[in-house]
Order: sequence, then structure tokens, then C-alpha cells
Amino acid sequence: MKFDRTSILGLGALFAVAFGTDAPLAEYRAAHPSVSRQVSQRPAVQCQPKAPANPPSLSPARNRTCYVQSHGDGTTDDSPYILDAINDCNNGGHVVFTEGTEYIIGTALDLTFLKSIDLGTYDLYARNIYILRPVLFGTIGLHSGSISNLNLIYSPEYYNFIANSTSVTFSDIFISGFSKSNNTAKNTDGWDTYRSSGITIQNSVINNGDDCVSFKPNSTDIVVQGLQCNGSHGISVGSLGQYAGEVDLVENIYVYNISMANATDGARIKVWPGVPSALSGDLQGGGGLGAVRNVTYDTMQVTNVDYAIEVTQCYGQSNQTLCFQFPSNLTINDIHFNNFQGTTSKKYDPIVGTIQCSSETVCGDIYADEIDVISPKGFNEFTCGNVDESLLAVNCTS
Repeated sequence: MKFDRTSILGLGALFAVAFGTDAPLAEYRAAHPSVSRQVSQRPAVQCQPKAPANPPSLSPARNRTCYVQSHGDGTTDDSPYILDAINDCNNGGHVVFTEGTEYIIGTALDLTFLKSIDLGTYDLYARNIYILRPVLFGTIGLHSGSISNLNLIYSPEYYNFIANSTSVTFSDIFISGFSKSNNTAKNTDGWDTYRSSGITIQNSVINNGDDCVSFKPNSTDIVVQGLQCNGSHGISVGSLGQYAGEVDLVENIYVYNISMANATDGARIKVWPGVPSALSGDLQGGGGLGAVRNVTYDTMQVTNVDYAIEVTQCYGQSNQTLCFQFPSNLTINDIHFNNFQGTTSKKYDPIVGTIQCSSETVCGDIYADEIDVISPKGFNEFTCGNVDESLLAVNCTS
């Protein structure tokens, strides 16, 4: 699967994956004589310089083309056009979006039937935080594919949600959207991975207000590289352990060559405490089981971030005593932070990072090397707790 350059605009209540449409080719060309007939070339997307154990396989050649119509009024739902084109070109075709044309997707699109197809190419944030908001682009159950050269703007919720998928590469994606009102743009993660493996996310720009990338439960064998993240909550493992009795696993994660600016965190691992608790009406949980292991953050440039590195097993809870009294049931092991450079914000000055486990028995083998990050006042202090400080080449002060 491949997506070519177009702009996807989130409107209303769409759980969207964003795609295009066709009338019969001759009819469409007659109605749009000025439209260019040049079909975009299929990008040769490769996972580089790093690759997961199982990258996407090569896709068969395409043998027909379907052009996408639009109502062109910026209001009318183009989803029926989109589905027509996809059905016509599924299993061996190339769907083309007209360059410079806006497509309105106002209806959820179920695209679980896709096979061997190329798809080319809101300040509506909730006043009430409990209102469920749609995800802009969902990749559900895709096995071996690539998605590249998309503009995703103003999503009401996650920009990308990847679930039950394997061997998928996302490359050259541009994401942007901040609230222009008093309504906070909450949970606008760039990517969330869930029950997926062999995922690569690379060479993209993300301007958002929540996690740049978040590895949700049962995300394994994932490479994230070459991202420019701005305004985010960092590249995060978790949150994990939110639901009592559930087992969450995140392992074999490699994060490489990241630029992180104006963010709450650079690298972040967030785990809930060992018993259910509530910080707020929309942030509550704890008591889950599982493990985080073999996670590497390698080469990150940070600018105006609150913490360059944050590891916590007290996520969603302001009562630190409770976290130590009921340590997390989810273990953290074999974690590597390498080659961080830059400056933090003034928020926690003189502290530039925190590595805090709720018990020595649930954390081990956490390493930090070549961490050259300073606060605005020139300090480089870390808060460290229940970890082996001999493995941390940072200035642990507490």
C-alpha cells in the first residue's frame, strides 16, 4: 500500500483513514480537462538507516488508474467518491487525488478490504474533555505496506493509530495542528502503536500537542528515526499498566536521530502505579502487569524541553507516597539513553531529567551515556531513585 502527497483535513466525527475517488476514467477526464494526467510515481520507501526485523515485502505492479472526484465546495462529504475509486482500483490499481484539490472526509471509511493498491494523492477540539473524539487516520490490520507523503492537519484526536498490524513503514509525513481557541488540543499524538510489530516511522515532521510517538501495549520490534517533533510530550513508551489485571508488553524499540523542541519531554517511559488511582476525571487507572524491555533512545537533540529524559512508575498519580507503598507491577529493564544534546526549559531548572522507579525490584539495567544537556542556568542535574546510579553517566542529585 502507498499514499501519495495530498492534504487530509479532519472534520466532525470521523474516525478516518483518508483516501480518494473515481468516476469512469473517460468521464472524469472530460469533466476536468485541465487536470494533469501525470500519475505520481510509486515512492521506493525503504527503512533506513535502521530497519526492524521484518520490514514490508515488495508489492505487486499496478495495472489501472482511478482518478478521484471532489465536490470542490469545502463542505460536502467526498467519502462516497473515495470509496467508489478504491473499489474500482482495489487489487492492482492506482487511485489518484488531484493535486491542489481539497477532499472532505466526513464519514468513517472502513478500508479493511484493501489489497495491492496505491492511494495518492478543524479547530473543533472538545469544549468538554469527556467527549469522545475521532482519530484522523487509522491503520488497522495492515500486514506489509508503506504509507508516505501525506499532510495530516487538525486532527481532533490521534493523527495516526496503528493496531493489529505488522511490517508497515510510515515515511515523509507532515503533521500539524494546534488549538486556536481556549479548548486544549488533547491527545493529539502523532502516532500511537498498539498490538503491532515491525513498524517503522521515519523522516517526518510533527507539530502537535501530545506524544510525538507513543508505544501503547504490545508494541514490539519498532524503529522510529529521523523525526522533527515540536510542541509534543516526547517519544513515549506508554502509558502502560493502566488497567488492573491486563498484561502490557513493549519491547525491542529503537529510537534514532530525533530533534525535539518546545516539548514536555524528550525520551519518556510512563508506567502506572501498582494500584488503581485517579489524578483527574479523565486520567485514572493503575494496577496492570507487564514489562518494558530492550528500549534504546539513540541520538536526540533537545531544545526547550522540560525533561530531556523522564522515567516514571507513578504516572497518573500525584501522591508519591502511594506509588512507593504500592510499587508498579510492570517491570522496566534493559533501557538505553545515548547521545543526548541540547537545552531544557526553565520549568524544572536546575533539573534536566528524572529517572524514578517505584522499587528496586521492578527496575534494572537502565543506562545513560553521553548526556550533554543543560538547563537555562547551566545545570545538568537529574533526580534518580531506586535505580543503579553506577549505570547512569548523569549527575544524580537525589
